[in-house]
Amino acid sequence: MASLKKRGSVYWAQYSIGGKQRRRSLGTDSYQVAKAKLTELEQRLSRGDEQPLPTRTPIAEVVAAYVRDIRQRKTAKSAQVDISYLRQVFGTCCLELDNSARCSPAADAVPTRRGARKRDVVPLEGACFEALTTPVVSEFLGELVRAKGLKPKTANRYREVLCRLFNWATEEYGVRLPADRNPVAKVRRYREAPPEIRFLTQRQIIEQLDALSVEPAMRAMVAVYIYAGLRREEVLWLQHDDVKLEGQAPMLSIRAKTVDRQFWQPKTGVNRAVPISRALAAELRRHAPPPTRGSWYFPSPRGSRWDPDNFSQRLARLQREAGLRWTCLDFRHTFGSQLAQAGRSLHQISTLLGNSPEVCRRHYAALVPTAMHSEVEFTTDSSRGNLG
Repeated sequence: MASLKKRGSVYWAQYSIGGKQRRRSLGTDSYQVAKAKLTELEQRLSRGDEQPLPTRTPIAEVVAAYVRDIRQRKTAKSAQVDISYLRQVFGTCCLELDNSARCSPAADAVPTRRGARKRDVVPLEGACFEALTTPVVSEFLGELVRAKGLKPKTANRYREVLCRLFNWATEEYGVRLPADRNPVAKVRRYREAPPEIRFLTQRQIIEQLDALSVEPAMRAMVAVYIYAGLRREEVLWLQHDDVKLEGQAPMLSIRAKTVDRQFWQPKTGVNRAVPISRALAAELRRHAPPPTRGSWYFPSPRGSRWDPDNFSQRLARLQREAGLRWTCLDFRHTFGSQLAQAGRSLHQISTLLGNSPEVCRRHYAALVPTAMHSEVEFTTDSSRGNLG
């Protein structure tokens, strides 16, 4: 049995097939028209027809609605990243993509291989959204890779963004695709090379911190990156209430917050707590700036929250002067890599870093066996003597 739901001014049909809840846009704000379409839908479902309400939706309409949706659901930064990929795929097919281009012109930068020849790629087009089939999408991504010299990881990122768009279009916007299947899901992924992870050794950690002694606050911030594995902005958003140095369980709280009417949350949207090690506690007690009137634990020279780009530029200048090349990402990888070599499980590492176990497996699994030689020994000396 189907029912009517109203989202904004548009009526939707809500029904169940095989125990799975589904929703379809009826494309009308008239209650009488919606009732008639709902009756038609119920008749189709009673005949076992799982393809109700055939659709032929303009691409620009779907993309525009999707952009508006992710701007509401995602953080501004995360939404803008996805929108920049969509703009590369569909061009400025709708006002929403055209407006976002003026808001953040740098967001359209696409990483290319050094020396690769760049050329324009015709945006993905079709008679309607439903006409974007697997071969059409696959050929477009192939041309994008050839024209822009994209790395496999970036090409797969385009595929993921498009896959989410098609899923949303069918589940949330009422688009009915041929065979009710996402065509992007069948596009073959590009084979990615194993990630190259850079991290500091114990000796290099000491060298790095000593090089920043000229700026105690910067040294303390880098110590947090190295000994707690925080992301760049997670450190910049730390407030005094987030740092608990005293007591039996010193802890850093990485949590969503709204400060001066600006909302921020961790990258994955999940709050977490990271224990403060003895080494980090010593660095914070010795080098952290004294409490100020503001709420930021590491305020900028002006007393406000650090702008991420300004912080990176300041750190890069200090690194150049010291003849060092490490970045915030290298410091974060140092935390994960050192834990892996110390025999910590990938599940523990992923929890502390705020990553998925799969991401940690790709980054740190190769380091774990070096600390587990004794774990593969399960025979005794006497049993080895009986072999053969």
